[in-house]
Amino acid sequence: MKFRPCIDIHNGQVKQIVGGSLLDAQNTADENFVSSQDASFYAQLYKSAGLKGGHVIMLNSRSSPFYEKTKEQALMALRAFPGGLQAGGGITPENAAEFLEAGASHVIVTSYVFRDGRIEWERLEKLLAAVGKERLVLDLSCRRRDGDYYIVTDRWQKFTDTRLDPQTMAVLSSSCSEFLVHAVDVEGKASGVEKPLAVLLGEYAGIPVTYAGGIGSWEDIEDLKLSGKGKLDFTIGSALDIFGGSLSFDRILKVFL
Repeated sequence: MKFRPCIDIHNGQVKQIVGGSLLDAQNTADENFVSSQDASFYAQLYKSAGLKGGHVIMLNSRSSPFYEKTKEQALMALRAFPGGLQAGGGITPENAAEFLEAGASHVIVTSYVFRDGRIEWERLEKLLAAVGKERLVLDLSCRRRDGDYYIVTDRWQKFTDTRLDPQTMAVLSSSCSEFLVHAVDVEGKASGVEKPLAVLLGEYAGIPVTYAGGIGSWEDIEDLKLSGKGKLDFTIGSALDIFGGSLSFDRILKVFL
């Protein structure tokens, strides 16, 4: 069980948002924290701490007027910590090389692979040809509907018809090196982990899985450890003191580094 740091970028600024509130149409989201520092500041912080395996997520669509500013921040972070961070948000076979060459250890992909409600295997094969399995992370972020978890795309706004379960993960694991799973319904709320999802992910035995969403206290971290059988790496965002919260980043390092 490892701590994975994050840098979320929206409208050209490092932010912590409520995940389910993100809207492309107005480029808006409910904000928990807006940093006065740029993305390279956090990348340098993680580099100094020796924290590898975190992720930089660009939260604007490529059609957004803010996308270039958001991308610029992401590239700054990657260059500040070469090989230490993964990059996600609008990644395709055509642009993946730019982020890898800037220093990303991996690229993170959802929407390119999951289109029109289903997995497009030809797109996944094209992505693998461009990136390689060892540098690809599939983002299986999900929301609950009718008692099951379904993978969501387009900055968590669109449901697919693909259920997230150990069987789906087993099939997809042959095409990537890790999974990243945001529990979107609790993302940014620091209201506790999505325990049923953590239990589901804990049933999977395969490549590494990083859980994100809802962690707001040490008790929540313990809940995740128990629910996920100690198998899940985790991300904390707005609850950390470096993002305006109350959980000590330094204490996290002492316990989990």
